[in-house]
Parts: sequence; C-alpha cells; structure tokens
Amino acid sequence: MFGTLQDRLIKELASAGITDIDTANRWIRDRYLPAHNARFAKPAAVAETAFVAADAAVLAETLCVQEERVVGRDNTVSFGRLKLQLPESPLRHHFVKARVGVRQYPDGALAVFHGPRCLARYDDAGEPIALVPTRPSMTPCSPPSRRGLEAAAQASPQARRPALTAPARGVIAPAQVGTKKRPGGRTKKLTGTRIEPAASP
Repeated sequence: MFGTLQDRLIKELASAGITDIDTANRWIRDRYLPAHNARFAKPAAVAETAFVAADAAVLAETLCVQEERVVGRDNTVSFGRLKLQLPESPLRHHFVKARVGVRQYPDGALAVFHGPRCLARYDDAGEPIALVPTRPSMTPCSPPSRRGLEAAAQASPQARRPALTAPARGVIAPAQVGTKKRPGGRTKKLTGTRIEPAASP
C-alpha cells in the first residue's frame, strides 16, 4: 500500500491533470478510493473490531521521556533547572548516591522512580504532588514465626567451649606419618668414597 500511494497515486493525479491540494483530496475521496477498494479490498476474517481500550495510566507511563539521575547528598534529584526533593520513604532512610529514573510526561509533570517503585511525583514547576495509593503488586509477607523462641529462651546457657587447639575428647591421636629418626649406632651410607672388595682366600 505504501508503494502504491507513493508511486502509483502520483501518476494517477498527474494523468488526471490535478495540480492543487483541494482538487486532489476530492478526486481521491470520490473516484480513486472507491475504485481502489473495489479492486483490492477483502472482507475481514473477524467481523468484530480488533481494537481494545488502552489503560490511560499505562499509556502515560509508556509515552514519556525517562532519564537516569544520581541522588545528591541533600537527597534531591537535579532535572533541568529543577531540584526535586525526595520525601521520606518507608523503603529506606535516604537515597543518597542511588540511581533513579526521572520520567517527564507530555503535560510536563515529573516522577522519580527507584526501580519499579514511584518515590514522588511533581508538577511542571517541581512542586510535589500527593501520590495516589495503588494496590500492591505482591501479597504482604506473613509475620515471622516465633515457634521455638520460647524454648530457646528457657534453655540453659552452653558450656564453655574448649580452645581450638585442644584435642577432642574420645578421639585417638593419628599415627605418626613420615620417616622416623634413625638410631644412633646405625652406619650411614658413605658417599664419594670407593671401597675395595676384600681378596678371597
């Protein structure tokens, strides 16, 4: 279709002697499109529409400009000429030196994200906007189990541990491995001295 409109349609307009935009639009609407559709159009496989409604919130997060920033020592993010002050967060005490993403939406509003979490939203002047509470994507963790803590508290303190170099109780010392010291009276092998054999009688 793109090649047809870019190549064939121009020649059709020239063949019809059309030189201005208004006449070209009327000719395309009244003559070209009906003839083109009658020749090439085919019925759809499914009669119902295939378009689905888009979530406005998801669409806004998709059609935005996102840039990475590093949080300053004063827990602020610089974006253009604005200083975006990060509010207190239950996630951590501060975000100093953390890498965050700043999203700028088509209406000029801003938002700071740390991973998938939105830390704060601002208007186009950098003034904070109250966050809209959203449903958590994960179910909250169950409270930690306290099973066994009471028994551990009533248990007697452990006995003093022996030193790391002390031998273990009930363990037989391993046999000595290696060469033993030769007895003092044993003759050592002579090296470098030639001994003549004794003459036989």
